[in-house]
Amino acid sequence: MTDNNRQAGFFHKTVLLKETIDLLKVKPEKHYVDGTLGGGGHTGEILERGGKVLSIDLDQDALDYSETDLRFKIKDLRIGENLILVQGNFKDIEKIVKENEFDPVAGVLVDLGVSSHQIDEGERGFSFMNLGPLDMRMDRNLNVKAGDLVNILTKGELYELFNKLGEDYHAKAIASAIVSARQVKKIETTWELSEIVRKVVRSSGGKINPATKVFQALRIAINDELNSLRDFLPRALDVIEEGGRIAIISFHSLEDRIVKNEFKKWAEIGKGIIVTKKPIAPGDEEIDMNPRSRSAKLRVFEKI
Repeated sequence: MTDNNRQAGFFHKTVLLKETIDLLKVKPEKHYVDGTLGGGGHTGEILERGGKVLSIDLDQDALDYSETDLRFKIKDLRIGENLILVQGNFKDIEKIVKENEFDPVAGVLVDLGVSSHQIDEGERGFSFMNLGPLDMRMDRNLNVKAGDLVNILTKGELYELFNKLGEDYHAKAIASAIVSARQVKKIETTWELSEIVRKVVRSSGGKINPATKVFQALRIAINDELNSLRDFLPRALDVIEEGGRIAIISFHSLEDRIVKNEFKKWAEIGKGIIVTKKPIAPGDEEIDMNPRSRSAKLRVFEKI
């Protein structure tokens, strides 16, 4: 069992590690796909239990870090044999599995959270807590950055973005404030955007920063996260063998709703069973150790 000190602490604190891998029912020599490698915590645990893993990530930083970290931790690690690393989008799981001759697949998992490394690295622009450019690209090869949306979209388009993807009650006022601010000066940094939002949404002293939903909406839009999830789910079901399982860890209601509804649809048409009748959430001990895990929800489906 991988302990907390071995969970890619620099890059990402793995969420719901034991629960996820236990529910995948990992067996030696079986094939598993980790669609969001991150810091390699889930991948490492599957390897520890004897499984073979095809790990995918959009972020080359994650691939580089995890390869080095896993080489250090896993005694019998053989890159290209029991671990295959691929830069790509998990929505292309069918293509990636086929290209790497990784059939049959016994289980698939994705952790939809942003890695701690991405949040803490100011230059990536994911967080209002750190000064940096408004970037938010998980794949740095993408052309459009968050700052482009902030400075180009119309007031109406910004409202739709913050309302639908951020579910922000103050979406209209925030959109107006952004348009007014950029007429004076282009909005270029995380702190500039955060300050604009803060002035509109006076903090009530709660745990959630007023800018949280705005940054969430921009990140989802830039990386097309919801469409990627929608594309991924049926393809994941296709690649796994009978008795195989799909485990999804989501962090906000938009993602969780998509997963919940898709699993329900599959069960109704007889493609399998929902293993987790209610989503599994982190316990108090895990939340104390990793506050960012508090909104995580794990859902698992088994194909029949």
